Amino acid sequence: MVFSFFKKQDKKMPERPAARPRAPEPLPEVKTGPVAVEEEPRPLPEPLPDLEFTPGAPIRPQPGPARSKPEKVVAAPKSAPAADSDFSIDDFDSDDFTESSVMAIDVNHDDDPLQACVEQVVVLYANGQDGAARSLLETFVRSYQGREGRRFWLLLFDLLQATGDRAAFEKLGTDYAQACEMSPPTWSRQSTETKQAAAVGPHKVFLQGVLTSEGALPVSELAKLIEQKAKVVVDCTKLIGCDDEVAGQLADLLSAARKSALSVTLGGVDVFIDRLNSRLTAGDAEHEPSWRLLLEMLQRHGTQEAFEERAVDFAITFELSPPSWEPRAPSSTAEECASQADTADDAYYLSGELKGCRFDELAEVIDAAEHPILDFSGVRRLDFVSAGQLVNRLAPYKAAGRDIVIRSPNHLVAELMAVVGLNKQARILVPKS
Repeated sequence: MVFSFFKKQDKKMPERPAARPRAPEPLPEVKTGPVAVEEEPRPLPEPLPDLEFTPGAPIRPQPGPARSKPEKVVAAPKSAPAADSDFSIDDFDSDDFTESSVMAIDVNHDDDPLQACVEQVVVLYANGQDGAARSLLETFVRSYQGREGRRFWLLLFDLLQATGDRAAFEKLGTDYAQACEMSPPTWSRQSTETKQAAAVGPHKVFLQGVLTSEGALPVSELAKLIEQKAKVVVDCTKLIGCDDEVAGQLADLLSAARKSALSVTLGGVDVFIDRLNSRLTAGDAEHEPSWRLLLEMLQRHGTQEAFEERAVDFAITFELSPPSWEPRAPSSTAEECASQADTADDAYYLSGELKGCRFDELAEVIDAAEHPILDFSGVRRLDFVSAGQLVNRLAPYKAAGRDIVIRSPNHLVAELMAVVGLNKQARILVPKS
């Protein structure tokens, strides 16, 4: 019988029924007594991997074989700040302060924009740019109101007084009264002579060491004070000597002050007179300025006999008529002037425009006073160089625990002192306005 493999079947293959899950087999009944053992036990399931379990922590499997992972770079921890991170001007050596760096001031103006405006004004004024400083102040008094604005008003009042513009000062007083609802400051600028004459105590000038033309700043200060007709006490206790140029300057200054009846007192001159007297020899036609200084000091502090003897020597040496003895005025004796100085204010007075000053004389002033007071009531302007030098002068005394007072600077000078950090070295007392 032959089968055909290529003949098409008439009927389709029956469809296979879909698979259905089998019903779970019922658990065998548990009977008491001996347990029946099946002849062919079912194989046990494969054991689960060991799990590590810690109370309170998620269950995690033990790590499998190590896989290569990129190493995580851990940043180095930041160094902890030092416990004493605050610093002040005392932490800097005085050599760090130079005239060109202007005390290395670094102020965050974003924190206090008002202070930035104040500094801009006082810097301009310290540099002698009065017009620019005035223009800014006139803008700021309109921009700032209330207590902040009053700070600029006071600066502007002082600038107008310093520059002598009384008409603008009076007009500003009217505007101030309307804007701040307060009485304005009164015009109090006097001539330098009147202000110095009204000072409570005399100015003090210290002459010390060997004075030469290159280092005679105290002599220049003395000349300014005599020109201003101020009361002056000149301390010569530590004066060793001077060259002929300085001797001539001192002789002219002291002679002019004596003839004008100005209050210029010399203290501690006996030792210096003896040294100067022993240096000069009759007949030796040299040191003519020193001869004149000797005669002036003998006129003030020597006897008439000693003066006339050396006056004759002077006439013989230089072939000139000898100067004559002039009786002293009772009020100009050293004892009375010293008594007045002891009962008066013990402050050291400064005046005028302080530019490029090194304040070499302040060491003697501060060392000689129990409570040093530097009076700035007569100071019109203080530049950055002088302010920096003043910081350098006062910093060692502050570090040593000395209490120094700077009294009565105008607001422009006081604000500059704060900018350079001078308020950390001394107490600054500004008159109430």
